[in-house]
Amino acid sequence: MLTRYPLVMIVIAQLFGTSLWFSVNGVGLALQESVGLSEGDLGLLTIAVQAGFITGTLAIATSGLADRVRASHLFAISAVLGALVNAAFIGVADNVTLAGFARFATGLCLAGIYPLGMKLVVSWTPSHAGAALGWLVGMLTLGIASPHLLRGLTLHLPWQWPLLLASLLALAAALLIYRLGVGPHLPAKATGGRPWAGLAAFKHKDFRAAALGYFGHCWELYALWALVPFLVTRELERLNAATSAQSWISFLIIAIGLPGCVLAGRWSRHYGSARVAFVALATSGALCLLYPLIGGAPPLLLIALLLLWGFSVIADSAQFSALASATAPPERLGAALAMMNAIGFGLTIPSIALVTALWSDQGLAVIWWLLPGPVLGLIAMRGLNRHSVRA
Repeated sequence: MLTRYPLVMIVIAQLFGTSLWFSVNGVGLALQESVGLSEGDLGLLTIAVQAGFITGTLAIATSGLADRVRASHLFAISAVLGALVNAAFIGVADNVTLAGFARFATGLCLAGIYPLGMKLVVSWTPSHAGAALGWLVGMLTLGIASPHLLRGLTLHLPWQWPLLLASLLALAAALLIYRLGVGPHLPAKATGGRPWAGLAAFKHKDFRAAALGYFGHCWELYALWALVPFLVTRELERLNAATSAQSWISFLIIAIGLPGCVLAGRWSRHYGSARVAFVALATSGALCLLYPLIGGAPPLLLIALLLLWGFSVIADSAQFSALASATAPPERLGAALAMMNAIGFGLTIPSIALVTALWSDQGLAVIWWLLPGPVLGLIAMRGLNRHSVRA
C-alpha cells in the first residue's frame, strides 16, 4: 500500500521528522520567561542544531554511509534517536551548556533525515525530481514551522508539550520510512567508497554553479527563520496586540514556504529549475535590501512583506537540489548531496550568530547582514540561468 504513493509517504515523513529542527524556537518566549534564557541563548541553541547537522552530514558523506547504508534504515534510525534526544532536552533546558549539547545531538540526527529524504525522493521519482523535491523541501519548511503551530495549539499548557509532540511525530516518521524502503531507481547500497567522495562532484561546472547558488541561499534562509519571531514581536508591539499571536503569525510566515516550494516545482517543469531558482533568490534578495529601509511602514504591511519573503526565501531550495542531483555522479549522489548540505549549513552558523547577537543593538538593520548571500548566489548561477534545465 505504501509503495503506491511513495512521494506522499516521504514528504509526510519529512514533515514529521523535521519538526525537531526548530522545536525549541517554537517555545522560545516560554523558555525566556520560565527558564531565563536570553535571545542570545536561543541563538546559540539554534546554532548548536546547525552545527550538529553539519557534523552529521560530513560524517555520513565522508564515511560513505550515505551511499553504503540503506537510506530508509538510516532515516528511520536517525528519526528515532532524534525523537529521544529532543525529549531529553526538557530535562536540561535550565543548563545552557547541556541544552546546547542536546540540540547539537538533535542536529546530528537531522543529518540522517533531510539529505536521505532527498535521496529517497530521487530513488522513487527520478523523472520529476524538481517537482518532487519541491514537495519535500516544502514539507521541510512546514516541519520547521510546525513548532510554532504546536505552541499555538498548546498555549495554555506547559512548554514541554510541544517538544514531546514533535518527538512523537519523529517516531511516526521513522515508522513510515522504514516500512516504505528504497525506490527502484537507485541501488540500495553502493560498493566501495572513499572519504570525501562527495567533493568529486564539484569538478562538474553545473554542479558547482548550483552548489554555489545554494550556499548563498543558505546564508540567508535559516537566519531569516531565526529572526521571524523577533520581527513578528516587533510588529505586534507596534500594533499594541497580544504577543500570544506571535506563534500563529510566525508559523504562517515560515509555513507559506510550502506552497512556494510546490509552485516552484511546478514552474520548474515549464521554465527550468535554474530560472525558477534565480527568480526566487532575486525576490528574497530584494526583500532583504528593502525591508530595513521601510521599517517605519504600517505593521500590517511589514507582516505582509514577511509572508512574501517566507514564500520566496525557500522556493529555490528544492530547485538547487534538483540541479545538483541532475549533475552529480549517480553512484555518489548521497555523498554529493550530503557534502553540499554540510557546506551550505556551515554558512548558516555565522549568519544566525550575527543576526541574533546584533538584533538588540541594530534592530532591522541586522537584515542587511543577510544580503551578501543572495547577491553572491545570483552571481554564481548566472550560467545556470541561461540553461533551461527541467527536473
